[in-house]
Amino acid sequence: MTGEGKIEFNTPHRVLLGPGPSNVDPRVLKAMAMPTIGHLDPFLMDLLAEEQCLLRSIFRTNNEWTFALSGTGTSGMEAALANLIEPGDNVLVAVNGYFGVRLVEISNRLGAQVDRIDCPLGNIFSLDEIESSFQKKPYKCFAMVHAETSTGAEQLHIQEISRIVHKHDALFILDTVTSLAGISVEVDEWEVDIAYSASQKNISAPSGLSPITVSPRAQEYILKREKPISSFYLDLKAYANYWGEGHLYHHTTSANLHYALFTALKLIEEESLARRFTRILTNAQMLWEGLERLSCLPYVPIDHRLPVLTTALVPPGVNPHEVRKKLLTDYNIEIAAGFGDLKDKVWRIGLMGFSSSIENVTLLLRTLEQLLG
Repeated sequence: MTGEGKIEFNTPHRVLLGPGPSNVDPRVLKAMAMPTIGHLDPFLMDLLAEEQCLLRSIFRTNNEWTFALSGTGTSGMEAALANLIEPGDNVLVAVNGYFGVRLVEISNRLGAQVDRIDCPLGNIFSLDEIESSFQKKPYKCFAMVHAETSTGAEQLHIQEISRIVHKHDALFILDTVTSLAGISVEVDEWEVDIAYSASQKNISAPSGLSPITVSPRAQEYILKREKPISSFYLDLKAYANYWGEGHLYHHTTSANLHYALFTALKLIEEESLARRFTRILTNAQMLWEGLERLSCLPYVPIDHRLPVLTTALVPPGVNPHEVRKKLLTDYNIEIAAGFGDLKDKVWRIGLMGFSSSIENVTLLLRTLEQLLG
C-alpha cells in the first residue's frame, strides 16, 4: 500500500527556545552526517574512549563508569533506578515538579516501597525537610531532580543534601537532565552516587543519548547484587563491559549519534564550562529584565531560578496557547507551555547550550512585544 499524499521533506528552521531540544551547532550536524560505521569498529571504540573523558569533564568526576546510554534522558532515569532498586526496597523521592513524579512512578514499577516528600511548584526543599524524612525510617535510595524542567527551579545545597543521605547509609540519585553543561554540576565534590542527563538540552546534540555516571559506591553495589536487574537493555554492568577494554557486544549503538555527541562535547571543552555558564546566566538575566518590562514576570524567585529554563507568567487576558502558536507558525520560534497546574499560567522559555545567545533573546523579546501589543 502507498500513502494517499506525498510529503515534501523540507524541515522548517526553528529557533528552539523551549525546554529541549536546543538548537544544534552546524559543526555537530556536519559530524553526524559522516559515514556510518559498525558499533565495534576500532575507530568508534577510540572515539568512545575520548568521549568518556569529555563526559567526566562536564560531570566533574573521575568515575570509571561514565558513558552515554542509547536512549533519551528517561532511559538514564530508569537505568539509575533499576540498577539500584530491588523489589521491596525502601526509596525516598523528593518531588517538586513533573519529573520528580516520574521518579516515583518508575520506582513503583520496580517494586520499591516508595515514600515521597513534596513542596509547592516553583519551590525547593530545605535541608530540615530531607533530614526529618530520614529520621522516620531507613531508606536504600534517595532520588531528586537538580533542575526541574517543569517549573524552572534549581534545587540548591546539593552537597549538604548528599551528606544527609550518606549519613543515613542511602544511595543518592540525582537527575541532571536540565542542569548538566548549563549550570554547575559537581558529581565527585557532591558525592552523588548516580547522575544522569540527556544529549539534547545544554549539551546541544540531537536527542537519543543519555550521559550517566556511577560512583564507586554504587558500582560496587551493582556488581555485587545477586539478582540481575529487571531490564536487560539498561544493565549498567553490561554497558560497562561494552565501553571498557573488552568491548563486549551489548547492543548496536548509533555511531552517528556518538559523532554528534563527541563533537558537541569538544565544543564545550573549547568554550570551557566557566565561560559557558557565564554566557547562559548573562543571557538569562537579559531575558528576565525584558520579560518584566512586558509584564511576564518570572514565576520562580531569583535565588533558585534556573538560568537555562525560565517559567514566565502569562499576562492577564492573554491566551498563552495562541501566542505560542503564532510564535511558531509566524516567526519559527518555539517556546513551551506549562505542565499540569501551570499549563495555562506560564510559558517555559529555554536558553540552553547553543540556543543561548543575545540574538535569540533579543528576537524573542521583540516578537513577544509585538504579539502582546
